[in-house]
Amino acid sequence: MPSPPSTASSSGSSTSSLAVPPPETGSSRDPPLNPPKPLFFIERKPSLAASETDEVRRDPFRTPDVSAPGTPRSGSIISNPFSPAGSVVNFSTEQHVTIASGTNMEPSSSRNATASSRVSVQSALRNSSTDLNIREVRTGLSSRVNSQIRDSFMSPPVLARRATLHETSGASRLSLAGPRYKRTRSTMLTGEIHKPWIGEKDVYARVAYWTTYGVAMLGVVGSVLLCYFGWKDVPRVGNLCLIMEDNFEQFDTQFTWAHEVDMSGFGNGEFEMTTNSVNNSFVKDGHLYITPTLTSDIIGSDAIFNGYTYNITGCTNTNLTACGAVSNFSTGAVINPVMSARVTTRKSHNIQFGKVEVRAKMPRGDWLWPSIFMMPVENAYGPWPLSGEIDLVQARGNGPEYKAQGIDYVRGSLQWGPFAWLNGESKTFGFWTDRRKTYDDGFHLYAMEWTPKFMRIYVDSRLHKLIDLRFNQPFFDRGDFPETVANGSQWIVTPNPWVTGTEAAPFDQAFYLAMHVAVGGTNGWFPDGVGDKPWLDGSLSKLSPLDINAHFTDHHSVPFSCDA
Repeated sequence: MPSPPSTASSSGSSTSSLAVPPPETGSSRDPPLNPPKPLFFIERKPSLAASETDEVRRDPFRTPDVSAPGTPRSGSIISNPFSPAGSVVNFSTEQHVTIASGTNMEPSSSRNATASSRVSVQSALRNSSTDLNIREVRTGLSSRVNSQIRDSFMSPPVLARRATLHETSGASRLSLAGPRYKRTRSTMLTGEIHKPWIGEKDVYARVAYWTTYGVAMLGVVGSVLLCYFGWKDVPRVGNLCLIMEDNFEQFDTQFTWAHEVDMSGFGNGEFEMTTNSVNNSFVKDGHLYITPTLTSDIIGSDAIFNGYTYNITGCTNTNLTACGAVSNFSTGAVINPVMSARVTTRKSHNIQFGKVEVRAKMPRGDWLWPSIFMMPVENAYGPWPLSGEIDLVQARGNGPEYKAQGIDYVRGSLQWGPFAWLNGESKTFGFWTDRRKTYDDGFHLYAMEWTPKFMRIYVDSRLHKLIDLRFNQPFFDRGDFPETVANGSQWIVTPNPWVTGTEAAPFDQAFYLAMHVAVGGTNGWFPDGVGDKPWLDGSLSKLSPLDINAHFTDHHSVPFSCDA
């Protein structure tokens, strides 16, 4: 054990020093093969008298706390396996603290002359086992040891590190080596690895492989061929020349359009009369409006049902019974309760094969019946429907909730047959529906393409087809009509009115364009018992007493443009 330190006066201050005996073997410059156990000691010098210590404000780094355990006494040996490498730290202030490890250390009293703080770190070789010799030197200080000071100088519980001092002629360098970990055992495969995929391949696997890709390639080729021949087989009209085009900048009733003024119901039992009044058809802002109105606005409600004679002005029907009516309540005769319009190009333009396009917006209202259609210029095969009728579009103005296809449906059809009551329309019709909106929400393009070989009717796109018909067999054979029919009181053989025509007959003649907004009817277009229909088709009177005033008060438009 070293002797107690001696106290000397230098520059008005006292310094305690401790002499450390040299190690048994080796020197400070030549590290021994088996380094000595490190020593830990503290030197402090008193800065104030004992009486002044209590009056001075306590410094946690100067005045120890009595509650903390004391520093181990000098001469005691503590084995701490978690302490780091030994070191020397020198703080030069009013109190001088020196921490030293190893041997052959110089006293630190000669470095307390200055008032500035200095820190010096020195290190010597040591064993990996961290056995410490700790010695405490106290001169005139309180017996309490501050736990914060102890925590400041004591190392945390970490793995031990080996400290090595490298000294040269001009400077020294300290390096710390981390703990050595045991290398993780490798999980890499050892020995020869079997690789069956590079050896002889399975014949069935190869067959399955090429079969899969072969079928996939056949599917791709088949799809390409299907698309190609599908595109090639679509019939086309070919080159066309413009016959008529009307953008309705004005209503040309002299050279293009003509009104059909009639009260007959056009064979469908329709409730409206058609007029040439500007109240029912006019042009505005580049659109043609066909607008139904109420007859009661002109002659009153009572006159419609009883005691009134009405003659329509400008009647175009050669049958005078279609130009006037007398209302009689007892006989059930009424005057047409609605006024509308019907315009045609019969006297100006017609086509025999070609293309027709009409951009139109359907009207909306219960029991409205808008139509854009074509009729034959000459009844070459006889009266309707022997000479045919082409309906580009027909619709019902009832809402989407109507069960018999309301305003969210449009329909195209061909009407033909040997008799008016023997119509083959059921074999040549089609419809299209819009599930997101109705056809009164905006304008749509209704088109018809017509050649001696086919007829196609569609809305907006050829993909939205209403009819796509090939003229590959006579219509009489297509109709599959009965061989005999009853004609009054006798049975006759069903006649073939198109025997002299082509396979496209009766649709091999010139047709003209017509547009119409009808109201009601008794031909079955509005089925009985659907949508609270306020009349019966088989009723003996034309109209039962009904409240029809709410259905036709709004104006509805059918704008039209044609490119044929």
